[in-house]
Amino acid sequence: MQSLQEQIKAYEQDINSFTPADAKELEDYRIKYLGTKGIVKQIFGEMKNVPVEQKKEAGQVLNAFKQLAEAKYEEFKHLQNGALEKGPAVDITMPGTQLPLGTRHPLRMVENQIVSIFEKIGFSVATGPEIEDDWHNFTSLNMPEHHPARDMQDTFYVSQNPDWVLRTHTSSVQARIMEQGKLPVRVLCPGRVYRNETISARAHCFFHQCEGLYIDKGVSFADLKQALYYFVTEMFGPDTKVRFRPSYFPFTEPSAEMDISCTVCGGSGCNLCKHTGWVEILGCGMVHPNMLRNFGIDPEVYTGYAFGMGIERITQIKYQVNDLRLYSQNDVRFLKQFQSI
Repeated sequence: MQSLQEQIKAYEQDINSFTPADAKELEDYRIKYLGTKGIVKQIFGEMKNVPVEQKKEAGQVLNAFKQLAEAKYEEFKHLQNGALEKGPAVDITMPGTQLPLGTRHPLRMVENQIVSIFEKIGFSVATGPEIEDDWHNFTSLNMPEHHPARDMQDTFYVSQNPDWVLRTHTSSVQARIMEQGKLPVRVLCPGRVYRNETISARAHCFFHQCEGLYIDKGVSFADLKQALYYFVTEMFGPDTKVRFRPSYFPFTEPSAEMDISCTVCGGSGCNLCKHTGWVEILGCGMVHPNMLRNFGIDPEVYTGYAFGMGIERITQIKYQVNDLRLYSQNDVRFLKQFQSI
């Protein structure tokens, strides 16, 4: 037992004085003391020669020696990790790898531009739910049950009795604003709408609209025309010509559709304008008195105008995008074309 302790003491002195300079010296130490044929294992093998009455004491001495050897290795283990991580030096002052930049969706870009134009003349943005009840989507907008105007819109019904639908226009947001009874009203309502239509280059089951509503005392059709003239000038340029054609909408009277001179051919005729020189961009009109009465607004005191446009339509005219399906296919090649616009 005494000779074993003397051996251990000599090894302990060697361990305590050991300071490796690199990973190789540390690995040599590990093999010498902690390897499968190392000193620690050899000394533990001497336990069989220790008298029984001394085994407990010897075991404590051996465990302390083993812990000392392992602690010394752990103390310098970072040298070994450093060796594994060696490689080409990294110059942190060099610029990093450039990541590809995304871009705003063209529909969102056009919507933001529309909103910005009308905000300059006093309009604020209003939003509403995409799942609507029959009252806000149809009945309150002068389209009671069995009204023929309902057939103009192929509707997705979520449930019946009561009727809940995917909104067919953002006019439902206007209804909710008027319902609040706070006058005057001057709001712009952008958002996604849904129609049960076959998907093609010219039609989709969902698209985006931006509708405006202005109600106050003394509002006239002249006010509507001036607001829309301003919009066209800002969106398409001061040389764009405008014309109004009589039309029908259940929630406005009188109603009109507005055309602008073709932005591609300048009015001389092309595929976009179907060789007429004009392209339709929106519908508009004076708010129908029945619609005002539905929300407790006296049409003898207040008048208003409303207009609505398809954002896809404006984008098509502005950027000559002729296939509605491109907007929802998430094709990066298509979206990157608008990165610098």
